[in-house]
Amino acid sequence: MTKRNFLLGKGERLIEDVAGVRGGAPKSHPYTFSEARERIAPMLARVVRGIDQLPDAACPNDRAVATVTLNPEYIAKSYFPERLLESVGLEPVGSRPRRITPQKRSKGREPEETITTELFVMGSRAAFRAWRNALPRWGEQVTGANELPTIEQVAAPTPRDKIKGKLPKSGETVFEVVLHSDAGVGSNGIIPLFSEYLDEIGVDHTIGRRFSAGGLCFVELDAPVEDADEIATFTPVRALRQMPTLRMMRPTFRSSRVPMEDVALPNAGPIDPKIRVAIFDGGVPKNHPIGKWVKAIDPPGIGGTIPDFQKHGVGVSSAFLFGHIDPSNPVPRPYAAVDHYRVLDTAPNQNPHELYEVLARIDQVLAGKHYDFINLSIGPRLPIEDDDIHPWAAVIDERLSAGKTLATIAVGNDGDGPAKGGFNRIQVPSDCVNALAVGACDNPADPWQRTDYSSVGPGRSPGVVKPDFLEFGGCLQRPFIVVSENAKAAFEATEGTSFSAPSVLRLGAGVRAHFGDSLSMLAIRALLVHTAEPSDFPAEDVGRGRVARSVQDIVLCDDDTVRVVYQGNIAPTRYIRAPIPMPSGTIPGKVTITATLCYPTGVDPHHPGNYTRAGLEPTFRPHDQKRKDPNQVYADSKSFFGKTQSGLMEDELRRDAWKWENCLHTRVSFMGKTLRNPVLDIHYNARFGGRNFSPEEELPYALVVSVHAKNLDDLYDKIVRKYARQLEALRPVVEIPVTT
Repeated sequence: MTKRNFLLGKGERLIEDVAGVRGGAPKSHPYTFSEARERIAPMLARVVRGIDQLPDAACPNDRAVATVTLNPEYIAKSYFPERLLESVGLEPVGSRPRRITPQKRSKGREPEETITTELFVMGSRAAFRAWRNALPRWGEQVTGANELPTIEQVAAPTPRDKIKGKLPKSGETVFEVVLHSDAGVGSNGIIPLFSEYLDEIGVDHTIGRRFSAGGLCFVELDAPVEDADEIATFTPVRALRQMPTLRMMRPTFRSSRVPMEDVALPNAGPIDPKIRVAIFDGGVPKNHPIGKWVKAIDPPGIGGTIPDFQKHGVGVSSAFLFGHIDPSNPVPRPYAAVDHYRVLDTAPNQNPHELYEVLARIDQVLAGKHYDFINLSIGPRLPIEDDDIHPWAAVIDERLSAGKTLATIAVGNDGDGPAKGGFNRIQVPSDCVNALAVGACDNPADPWQRTDYSSVGPGRSPGVVKPDFLEFGGCLQRPFIVVSENAKAAFEATEGTSFSAPSVLRLGAGVRAHFGDSLSMLAIRALLVHTAEPSDFPAEDVGRGRVARSVQDIVLCDDDTVRVVYQGNIAPTRYIRAPIPMPSGTIPGKVTITATLCYPTGVDPHHPGNYTRAGLEPTFRPHDQKRKDPNQVYADSKSFFGKTQSGLMEDELRRDAWKWENCLHTRVSFMGKTLRNPVLDIHYNARFGGRNFSPEEELPYALVVSVHAKNLDDLYDKIVRKYARQLEALRPVVEIPVTT
């Protein structure tokens, strides 16, 4: 029998607690207190003039919203000007990233353009006036005054600042309105106040569905487009745009329409009937051959079926059940069955309310049922924006924040769109940080590259490495083969990220089917990222690379490689140490260490630049006897995660934005002689709305570490023997077939 080296589990048995190490030099400030006071006073006077000119009805309960832009040197959560804002009666209700060139930098350095945080603050107009009147007399002893130098600018948003994209020239339209719902009014209270304002200014309107996420309320609004400026004058309005359409409809089905011979589907049921999978798409016809593995579900109140949507739904379900079908080989047995929810019921571009109707159907299912795996190959035809979170991303991210469901989301098929303006960028909701964003490549074998249509990154920071990776999605020269929507089973040739995404989900379900619940959904996500094939293509195009070709590639190790999975929970502010398994003695030649750290996180949609609430900060210590200072408690650290995070821009690295990425992955090579008992020290940071925060709940995590030593052809066996009482080879509960 061929020797098979299964990946090792129970890495958490190696984990130990360590005392935290904090430090740092005293802060140097760009502005003195006097400079800051003199700079801000005229800005504040202009803000007061602006909000005093607003109609009273536009300021509910006489409250107004202004923006406070932080100097880029103060965007860490520890510098949040909380005491200053509290002392003047203002409450932060949101924030967004903004690129500026500050007037000054500390230590006499030349100012340069970089990313900072723009806060939205709300308070009574009287509070703004009182701050303006008192500021010229402030001394440094005033409560919160020492935080004044953190502020670069203060301003009042105009209606034009809030209107996003192009609007129709005239007529009735459906708007998507984003409202601040914090500062005492809440999502339920802001809607009647908004409606009262529209009534008072004479805007004929209808308020439809709404979704609340974080401190935002997303609202459907039917109103004349000519009234857009007046609608946006309502001070809690954060953004206003025309309601986007569904992106799946360009074209409805990317197909090369090649007729193929009848196909023999497997006779057996799913390999693991206990796995719960949901696909949200266009439906599956009654009595279709894939009905053996697919339960077609129509949500209450949904309209009639659309043939093109069902065609898409069958193709997406086929991609999950069978992957890309090779007509020269038998169709593989599905790993799991599927609940297919038909959430589409309207012909393209005929119902401007459809986007929210579809999201409501998806959200209702996710709120009421638990699924191990879900796939979304539909969504708004809207590229992501750095300064705003769309409700599709916000709502779905929150549903996935427990980390118990693995979700794959297609990045969209607009990669061949104009780069100017970001129209080729990944589309909502593939910017979800708690899901895998999947693009498409042109070949299931080698060589491969991104297909022209596959939308590109980067994602938003945090969540900057999007797509997470690519999978074969088909192209005109080599299409993706699925089961046809016809009642008689047949092949159909097609292409699109709609099919690469469920194909990845199939791979994840395969790992679960073979190994049962010994691997959490979070660990399976980490393994998919960890084992992606690296490439020299830009991360914006391919993310981490191309996903592994088979379950074997994920769970089996070569003799010169060992792969270890750590699964556990970490308490807030806790430091843990994860030893990296090494054989005894010095490893000859080069050693490559690959590490992937994944964790779920709550999200703050009203703070896009500080979107993730949880952050795990790993510190790599390669040699336990190396210390620059003999009085150091711990060994020297070396760059590992962070600067090696491909996809991060220089200013994002400078502000340590990678510390808030909830999927970290790196591959670094060392000479074996420089490694001695290497460890990763991991610290759990938490924030809420960009501020310090101490949650009560522990955070689940999954860490995967691989060690490869090409000059040590029995590395796997050495590790297994050395850690025999701690690590365990994960044995499949279902036999993995041997492929060649």
